[in-house]
Amino acid sequence: MNLCDFAPEYIRAIQPYQPGKPISELAREIGLDESRIVKLASNENPLGTSPLALDAMIHALYEVARYPDGSGFELKAALSKRYNIDKEQIILGNGSNDVLDLAARVFLKQGVAAVYSQHAFAVYPLVVQTIGAIGISVPARDYGHDLIAMLDAITPETRIVFIASPNNPTGTLSSAEDLLHFLEHVSRDVLVVLDEAYNEYLPEANKTDSIDWLKRFPNLIITRTFSKVYGLAGVRVGYGLAHPDVANLMNRVRQPFNVNSIGLAGALAALDDHEFVQRSYALNRAGMMQLTDGFRKLSVEYIPSYGNFLTFRVRGDAANTLKVNQSLLQQGVIVRPLGIYEMPHHLRVTIGLESENQKFLVSLENALGELA
Repeated sequence: MNLCDFAPEYIRAIQPYQPGKPISELAREIGLDESRIVKLASNENPLGTSPLALDAMIHALYEVARYPDGSGFELKAALSKRYNIDKEQIILGNGSNDVLDLAARVFLKQGVAAVYSQHAFAVYPLVVQTIGAIGISVPARDYGHDLIAMLDAITPETRIVFIASPNNPTGTLSSAEDLLHFLEHVSRDVLVVLDEAYNEYLPEANKTDSIDWLKRFPNLIITRTFSKVYGLAGVRVGYGLAHPDVANLMNRVRQPFNVNSIGLAGALAALDDHEFVQRSYALNRAGMMQLTDGFRKLSVEYIPSYGNFLTFRVRGDAANTLKVNQSLLQQGVIVRPLGIYEMPHHLRVTIGLESENQKFLVSLENALGELA
């Protein structure tokens, strides 16, 4: 018998998470100069990294011979002050994906279940399957979370519900009223993971009082990240905010030094770079309008988005979607196919700089023309 046959069947059945295609990979595949390629596939900040974070990370390089602060004391203190919560309520992670995995490792096991929405972030079913737990995917409503149906899908075996708001890859948003109704009606022995990775891109009118909800709901955990608006995707820093007892359990199972010293320094500095966050937000709003105007001119159907990306539909059958994606790649534009999200007719494009958005729109018009 092959050694790998002894691994649990649910592990052998996992389909690894597929990240967006790197620029260097496409350059090798089609022979394009990297400078001519636009990557709009991974919801990265087109402005780059917070200047304050860059400066802090450069200084931190001189101390990389030493282990990081395993407790993340300074970053936790800053987050505690920012959100007016106790440091004991904070879990730091190697990106918010790590925090999602920690929640699964603490509260799931074989025989119990987790609930998430169709078209929701691919990491939710992945961390559930890694534990060998049961994943319950609830059909989406207008590409977004149907929170009433998700409530109905909860069984006595359910231990976690994952909710993304805004949701990746569809960009849909659950209202504060709907989220609060869900929290008020879900059993207190079910952990609700509210994934707010794109929270900083929301207009103030659309933001919720989710941090304040932590006082009312001990079964709530909020996850956020420094990968998006702060531009720290490459150093992987995320965090969770939860009841101290929940945070304590999750901190027990996290890997020692799960956040590196460069990331800790960058995240701490980025928190104070309000000017960079505002510029990133403004650029995203302008880019959103540029792309939606472009889609309308091209008669392309899209899903209204509250993130830093847009998901659009390619006319015709799923084969057309593959053709359009391939054409975009040949023109040096990388977007994200969504077949793994049960959306074979859709592609997702990150909002970039004005020039990048324009290159995408011109390339998309060319690609759609090839279908005629």
